Amino acid sequence: MKAEEIRGLAADELSSRIRELEEERFRLRFRSGTEALEAPLRLRSIRRDIARLKTVQRERELAGRGR
Repeated sequence: MKAEEIRGLAADELSSRIRELEEERFRLRFRSGTEALEAPLRLRSIRRDIARLKTVQRERELAGRGR
């Protein structure tokens, strides 16, 4: 997911997307402890997407405070 796509999301869509990705990350990490993952690099991309989403969410919080 690119930052431009993320900035186009509404605040509630942003929060729901973060929740979805965190759940997926949890499931993948749990499964990786018991078996080999088909796509182990998916964990890295999920982690980075979560970071991008949280960064945009924080930017919006700070922009709202500055007004």
